[in-house]
Amino acid sequence: MGDMTNSDFYSKNQRNESSHGGEFGCTLEELRSLMELRSTEAVVKIKETYGDTEAICRRLKTSPIEGLPGTAPDLEKRKQIFGQNFIPPKKPKTFLQLVWEALQDVTLIILEIAAIISLGLSFYHPPGESQEGCATAQAGSEDEGEAEAGWIEGAAILLSVICVVLVTAFNDWSKEKQFRGLQSRIEQEQKFTVIRAGQVVQIPVAEIVVGDIAQIKYGDLLPADGLFIQGNDLKIDESSLTGESDQVRKSVDKDPMLLSGTHVMEGSGRMVVTAVGVNSQTGIIFTLLGAGGEEEEKKDKKAKQQDGAAAMEMQPLKSAEGGDADDKKKANMHKKEKSVLQGKLTKLAVQIGKAGLVMSAITVIILVLYFTVDTFVVNKKPWLPECTPVYVQYFVKFFIIGVTVLVVAVPEGLPLAVTISLAYSVKKMMKDNNLVRHLDACETMGNATAICSDKTGTLTTNRMTVVQAYLGDVHYKEIPDPSSINAKTMELLVNAIAINSAYTTKILPPEKEGALPRQVGNKTECGLLGFVLDLKQDYDAVRSQMPEEKLYKVYTFNSVRKSMSTVIKLPDESFRMYSKGASEIVLKKCCKILNGSGEPRVFRPRDRDEMVKKVIEPMACDGLRTICVAYRDFPSSPEPDWDNENDILNDLTCICVVGIEDPVRPEVPEAIRKCQRAGITVRMVTGDNINTARAIAIKCGIIHPGEDFLCIEGKEFNQRIRNEKGEIEQERIDKIWPKLRVLARSSPTDKHTLVKGIIDSTHTEQRQVVAVTGDGTNDGPALKKADVGFAMGIAGTDVAKEASDIILTDDNFSSIVKAVMWGRNVYDSISKFLQFQLTVNVVAVIVAFTGACITQDSPLKAVQMLWVNLIMDTFASLALATEPPTETLLLRKPYGRNKPLISRTMMKNILGHAVYQLTLIFTLLFVGEKMFEIDSGRNAPLHSPPSEHYTIIFNTFVMMQLFNEINARKIHGERNVFDGIFRNPIFCTIVLGTFAIQIVIVQFGGKPFSCSPLQLDQWMWCIFIGLGELVWGQVIATIPTSRLKFLKEAGRLTQKEEIPEEELNEDVEEIDHAERELRRGQILWFRGLNRIQTQIEVVNTFKSGASFQGALRRQSSVTSQSQDVANLSSPSHVSLSNALSSPTSLPPAAAGQG
Repeated sequence: MGDMTNSDFYSKNQRNESSHGGEFGCTLEELRSLMELRSTEAVVKIKETYGDTEAICRRLKTSPIEGLPGTAPDLEKRKQIFGQNFIPPKKPKTFLQLVWEALQDVTLIILEIAAIISLGLSFYHPPGESQEGCATAQAGSEDEGEAEAGWIEGAAILLSVICVVLVTAFNDWSKEKQFRGLQSRIEQEQKFTVIRAGQVVQIPVAEIVVGDIAQIKYGDLLPADGLFIQGNDLKIDESSLTGESDQVRKSVDKDPMLLSGTHVMEGSGRMVVTAVGVNSQTGIIFTLLGAGGEEEEKKDKKAKQQDGAAAMEMQPLKSAEGGDADDKKKANMHKKEKSVLQGKLTKLAVQIGKAGLVMSAITVIILVLYFTVDTFVVNKKPWLPECTPVYVQYFVKFFIIGVTVLVVAVPEGLPLAVTISLAYSVKKMMKDNNLVRHLDACETMGNATAICSDKTGTLTTNRMTVVQAYLGDVHYKEIPDPSSINAKTMELLVNAIAINSAYTTKILPPEKEGALPRQVGNKTECGLLGFVLDLKQDYDAVRSQMPEEKLYKVYTFNSVRKSMSTVIKLPDESFRMYSKGASEIVLKKCCKILNGSGEPRVFRPRDRDEMVKKVIEPMACDGLRTICVAYRDFPSSPEPDWDNENDILNDLTCICVVGIEDPVRPEVPEAIRKCQRAGITVRMVTGDNINTARAIAIKCGIIHPGEDFLCIEGKEFNQRIRNEKGEIEQERIDKIWPKLRVLARSSPTDKHTLVKGIIDSTHTEQRQVVAVTGDGTNDGPALKKADVGFAMGIAGTDVAKEASDIILTDDNFSSIVKAVMWGRNVYDSISKFLQFQLTVNVVAVIVAFTGACITQDSPLKAVQMLWVNLIMDTFASLALATEPPTETLLLRKPYGRNKPLISRTMMKNILGHAVYQLTLIFTLLFVGEKMFEIDSGRNAPLHSPPSEHYTIIFNTFVMMQLFNEINARKIHGERNVFDGIFRNPIFCTIVLGTFAIQIVIVQFGGKPFSCSPLQLDQWMWCIFIGLGELVWGQVIATIPTSRLKFLKEAGRLTQKEEIPEEELNEDVEEIDHAERELRRGQILWFRGLNRIQTQIEVVNTFKSGASFQGALRRQSSVTSQSQDVANLSSPSHVSLSNALSSPTSLPPAAAGQG
C-alpha cells in the first residue's frame, strides 16, 4: 500500500471487480482504503477518484434523499459483498473447558489422589497371606467378601468428585449462557435511524448495510463508517479512535469522514454508510486484537525470517508494549470482576479454609500418631515387610479422613451462591425493567445511600404539553383561541416553531383509538409542535416549503448555549433567524417584543424584569418549563459573520413565551417515599429553572415544606464550593451536600462534581454509595463516577448507555426502587446461605475431628461428607439464593460498606444451632447403641460392613441440616421462619428433593455410602431430632442478642480482619473501574494503531532508507504512552491519526518527533 499511485490501485481493483460481482461501482477494498484517510486527504481522494459524495452514492446505488429501496434481495447482496454490521464475539468456553477449570480446585485434586491411592492399595494383595498378624490393634472379623469390597470407598469418592465438578461446571456454563443472552439483548436494544425507500425507519444496528443513508443526531454512537452528506453543526468526539479530546467539526467539503465507535457531541445530519462490521475502523482494530495469541507468535517467527534486522529491533519494543500491557490487562480483567460483596466473601472463605486446613492437619497427625503408638509401642508389633500394604492402607484411610474434614470446612459454595443469586436477580430484574449490564451493580444498589436523579423523563412522564402562553401582551392561562391571535404573529410563531426544530421531531397519530398522539424525537419540541396543532395550524406544510437541505445555518442545542437557532434565506435574499430556548437566557438577548397587533415594540431591561415577575415566575411556580420563541432579521449584504455567535444571537425580537407542563409520573411520589423510608436520600439534578424544579420536587415529595434543605442553582453551587483560586474544595462540598435536595440549571460538570463530592466525602461515618440517573451524552462522566449509573432506555443516548451499569428500559424512577430491593435481597440471600453453611461447617468439622481423635475413625465417612457438602454448598446456595424480595427489605437502613457479613444475630444463630447439633450427635455417638439397642459402630476394623449406629448418626445429621435450612431463611431474628415459603418453589423442591435422595442413600446406599438400612422407628427418631431444630430455633430467637456481649466481638473480629485491606483495595478499585473502562477502549486503539504504524514505518524505512532510529524512537514514545494512557494530552497523539493516512511522509516526521 506504500506509494502505489491512486490510478494503479484503482486499475488493480478494477480487475478484481469482475470477481466481486461488479454490481456496485466500488469494491470493498477501495472503500476500506478510503476510510483509512483523514480530513483533507480524504476530500482530495474523493474528488480525484469519484467526483463527490453524491457520485459515491450513485455507485453504491443509493439515493441521498430516498435511501436504499430496502428490498430483501438487494440487502442480501450488499451483505454478501460488503459484509454484515457485526463483529463476531469471542467463542464461549465449551462445557469441557469449564469441567477442566472446575477440576483445578486444590481440595478436589487432593481427594482424587487419595482416592486413587486407596483404590490401588485395595487391589494389591501381598503374597503369603500373613495379614492376620499385622494389625491386631484393630482386629475384627473380616470376611473375604468385605475385603474384596475395599475398592468401593475409593470409587465412591471419585464418583462424588465427578458429581461436584459437573454441578460446578454446569452452573458456570449456564451463567455464561445467561450473560451471552444479556449481551445479545443489549445489542438488540440498540437501534439506529436510517432512510429506506423514503421512509425514516429504526433498524437494529446489525441490519445496517453499506449504502444505507443513516440519520445521525446528538448523542449517537456511530454504528458504522460513512461519509457525511448533509447536516449542520456536526461535532464528533473521536477520542476513542485518536485520543484527541477536542471535538472534531465535520463538514461535507472539509472533513466528511465519520468513523464507527465515535460519539456525536453536537448537531445532526445524514451519512452514507461505506464500511460495516469487521471492515469498519473499529472492526479492523478489533480483528487485529482478536487475531491475538497464536497468530502473534506466527507473525513473530515470520518477521524474524523475512527481515532479521528490523524484526530484531522491533522485538523488544513489541514485547515491551504488547506483552506487559496484555498481562496487565489480564490481571485487571480479573480484578474488575470482584465486587464489594465478593471481596468480603473471598476473604471470609480464605479464613475458614485456613482454619479447616489446620483442623484437618491436626486430625491426620493425631490419627497417625495414635495408630503407630498403639500398634508398635503398646502392642510391640514389629514392622514386617509383608504387612506394609496394610499399614499404608490405614495411613491412606487417615489421610482421606483428613481431606474430608478439609472438604467440609472449605465453603466452596460461597462464590457459587453469589453467582447464582446475582444471575437469578439479574434475570428477574429484566421483568422489573432493569437491564443490568454489570453484575455487581445489582448488589451495590442494595447499599445505595443517595440517588441523584434527573427530572425530565425520570420523575416526570416526558410528555410535554404547552398549557400557558404569553402572546401579544396577553398571558393566556390555557391554549388561546386561534382567532384571537394576530395573523402576522401567528405566521411568525408557526414558522419559528416548525423550522427551528429538528425535522426528525414529529407528532404522529395515536396507535390505538382514544390514545394520545405519539411524540417522536425531542420531547420539548414535540410540546411546541403540539401547540402549533392546538392553534389549528399545520407545521408539515411549512416544513415541506422549507426542506432541511435549504436551511442556511443551524446552531444546534447544547448544554452551553441552552438555545437553538436556525437561519433561513428569505425570497428577497435577506436572512431571518429563528431562536428558541430557556426563557431567562433568550429574553436577556431580546430588545423588542411583538405587541397585540403583531408589531415589534421596544423591550427594555425593566420590562424584562417585570415580565419575569408577572409571567415567568408564576409559570415556573406551577412547575412549568418556560420556553421563549424569538426571531431576528439580517440584511442580505454585507452577509453577517455567522461564526461570531455572540453578535448573531443578540438583538432578538420576542414572539412569545410558553409554559410547558411535564406531569410527574403518578407512581413517583410513592417510590420516593419508599426510598426515604429505606434511608436513601433522593436529590434532583436538573437543567431547568429553579422555580420549576422546586415545584416539581415538592410534587414528588423530594422536599417537604418547612424542612431544612437547600435548593440552589448551578452557578451558586459553583461559587460556594470553589475557593478564591477557583479550585474545588472537598470541605466546602461537605458543607453543602448533606442538605442539598435540588440543584437547578446545572451543567453536566456540576452533576459530576456533586457525585464525586458525595462519594469522596468523609463527612459521614459510612462512605456514601451514590446512584445516578442520566440520559444525555454529557452525563457520561457522572454515570461512570457513580457507584451505580442508571441510563434511560428510551430517552437515553448511546453514550449514556455505554457509561451506565443498569439500563432502565421504561425510564421510570420506580424501577430504581425495584433495583434497590433486588440489591438488598442479594445481600440477604448471601447472609442466609452463610448462616446455614457455617453451622454445618462448624458441626461437621468438630464431629469429624473429635470422632477421629477419640474413636480413630470419623463418624461421618468421606463419601457421606461429600454428600453433605453437596447439600450444603450447591443445593443450599440454589435454595437460599433464590428467595424473592419482599417490601420489608425497604423498611431498614442500608448496610454500610464495612458492615461485617455475619451480624451478631447470625453469630448467635450459628453457635446456638451448632451447640444443639453437637450435643445430639455426640450423645448418639457415645450412648446411641444403648438407646437403640444396636451394635456399637465405634472402633470398627478397616473393611468392616457399615453399622446401623453410624448410619443413624449420619441420617440425624442430614435431617438436622434440612430443618435448619428452613431456620436459615430468616437472619434478623424473626420468629416465623415459614413466612412466604411457598412463594419460592425452588426452595421447596430442593428441601423435598434432598429428603427423597437421603432416603434412597440410607436404605439402598449400602457399602459405597457406608450406610445400613434403618427401621421405621429409627427413621422417626432421626426426623424427630431434626424437627427439634425448629423448636430450638424459637428458643434461640428468645435470647436477646443484646445480652450476648461476647458475640459482638466475634462479629467485629471478622470485620476488623476483613475490612481494612478490602477498603484499601476498594479505593484502588474505584479509580480503576471508571478509569479503566474509559481507558480500555483507548488502549486497544493505541495498541492496534501502534502495530499498524510500526509495520508501515518499517516498510517505509526500508523504502526510503531513512534513519531507522527516528521510527523506533517514535515508536517507543507511543509505547510509553500506551502503558500510561493517563497522559492523554501528549503531543505524540497528533501523529496517530496522520500515521495511517500518510505513510510515505513518516520517517522524516518521525525522526523530527523523536
